[in-house]
Amino acid sequence: MARALGLDFGTTNTVIALAEGDGATQSIPFTSSAGTTDTMRTALSFMKDRQLGAQALKVEAGQAAIRAFIDNPGDCRFLQSIKTFAASPLFQGTLIFARRHQFEDLMEIFLRRLSAYAGEAWPAEVPRIVVGRPVQFAGASADADLALERYNTALTRLGFPEIAYVYEPVAAAHYFAQNLQKDANVLVADFGGGTTDYSLIRFERHAGRLSATPIGHSGVGIAGDQFDARMIEHLVAPEIGKGSQFRSFDKVLDVPSNYYTSFSRWNQLSIFKGSKEFGDLQSLVRSALEPEKLELFIDLVEHDEGYPLYQAVSATKMALSGTEEAEFSFAPLGKAARKTVRRRDFESWIADDLSRIEAALDQVLVETNTAPAAIDKVFLTGGTSFVPAVRDIFNRRFDAGRIESGGELLSIAHGLALIGESGEMARWAA
Repeated sequence: MARALGLDFGTTNTVIALAEGDGATQSIPFTSSAGTTDTMRTALSFMKDRQLGAQALKVEAGQAAIRAFIDNPGDCRFLQSIKTFAASPLFQGTLIFARRHQFEDLMEIFLRRLSAYAGEAWPAEVPRIVVGRPVQFAGASADADLALERYNTALTRLGFPEIAYVYEPVAAAHYFAQNLQKDANVLVADFGGGTTDYSLIRFERHAGRLSATPIGHSGVGIAGDQFDARMIEHLVAPEIGKGSQFRSFDKVLDVPSNYYTSFSRWNQLSIFKGSKEFGDLQSLVRSALEPEKLELFIDLVEHDEGYPLYQAVSATKMALSGTEEAEFSFAPLGKAARKTVRRRDFESWIADDLSRIEAALDQVLVETNTAPAAIDKVFLTGGTSFVPAVRDIFNRRFDAGRIESGGELLSIAHGLALIGESGEMARWAA
């Protein structure tokens, strides 16, 4: 029997690890129509299936959901980045083929699909599931208590007898510390899709056994998805009507910017198509001064171009981590399908976000009265840690020899499992 299960339910990817004693952990593999992997994109697809009955839906998760969405345009309801709804009091569910689904329903459905994909690798019995949570949930009015209540509802439905929560960077620190050769103060910076979180922990070995003492934590609801939104704001939104105007009686007014906020965020785009906002946007075309731009906007939404756009933006952002300029290519934009993006321009777009990420780092150092020189190791994890402007925040403060990175997808889940089997859950519970 597994000693503990570690669940890293991420904004972009989800990983589940098992701890079976003696510090050994392993990722659960998932086999779906898209193949076998130990990381799953946090995405769902829903399709009507006559073979399952009039009201039944065929549900896929992860890469299989993406494939279903691409293969069945217009017939498939696709959701991604659902974690960003967890702490939002404003999110009261979304309609999927006329049936309302709350956040806890979506989380339960997603995890049940993962259980099915895991097959025999899913433990028949597990005494404890340890779930990662950000220090600061994403969202302008994020309610952490609400998020954990929703998590609890979903996980209780799945039958887990004991549910515990640990800050995600704390779990990453435990993963990293397994290879420490001497006592150290470790600062972990975890860059997820929706949040950036920091934890400062003292690790020591006594009689060969690793012990840890938490020193402090901080976080901010900004990370990779926000960087993506900035790219869409500057590269795509002007082409689909941002900054344009419409005529209302004898007045000329700006097209409301909230339409473009919804379009630039993957989680919002998942539900925008069926919203009142989208209906309002459609009605604006007749009075728009540049109707062709709003028509293009509507076409992108109606043809579910959000995921291809996500891929194009991610590819450009990744390329800019290794070169001073890169090409953004997104064919549905027509004549504006290709643009050259310079790294310095991208960095100017995310300048305010970088300031807030750095301010959260300052917070944990100031509140714990810790000087940069007192930190022995800095562990950067998560895909956004590869962005040069992000790494520069740490290069300016810490010697290069103290900065390490790795475990971008696995560190949190495995660290959670290690904490779960350590017997010290009460000490680490968030």
